[in-house]
Amino acid sequence: MTAAPAARDDRRALGTVVLGLLAGAAALWGSGTAPWFTVDVPTATRGTVVASATGAQLQPAVTAVAALLVAAVAALVALSGIARRLLGVLIGLGAVAAVVLTVRLLAVPPTPAELASARAGLNTGGAPEGIGAVQATPWPWLAVAGGAVAIVVAALLVLRERRLPRLGARYAAPGAKPPETDPDRAAWERLDAGGDPTVGPRESDN
Repeated sequence: MTAAPAARDDRRALGTVVLGLLAGAAALWGSGTAPWFTVDVPTATRGTVVASATGAQLQPAVTAVAALLVAAVAALVALSGIARRLLGVLIGLGAVAAVVLTVRLLAVPPTPAELASARAGLNTGGAPEGIGAVQATPWPWLAVAGGAVAIVVAALLVLRERRLPRLGARYAAPGAKPPETDPDRAAWERLDAGGDPTVGPRESDN
């Protein structure tokens, strides 16, 4: 006997996916706009000042993945089936990339010259050298946390897609043709209602 397909009624899981995507996007975006590393830089007029570079300046993929997660929330309404699973895979790959690139940057911090160049939007070796060592802030770890949340959500979307309701299915365009009814199923329904399954629905109404 073939098992019946799982009903698409797991609204709690769908809500978890949506909230997880929004939380991951907020964490990644907030982290990307905050300073990740600081360094003391000498200047000719102001003495030594503290220069910093944001996550978006050092690793633009962080804010790009945040935008992807926001777009994925809207895509959940329009997609279902294999398309939703592919969306989950895309979310997971983007989140993994954001986490790996952030951790790699924490493991090998930029040099003072690289930090100053990133802050100025330049890629040159002529940036001023810092007096002290480059110091990391806690903000990169927020990106790691946001990426981890997105990875969990992506796995949930792929594994539980069969049970997630199709939000776009309940809204039909004006004038759209109603879906056709399976003749065999209609016959069983007429039989359950006490009608004659050998007679068409219009004939049985007469």
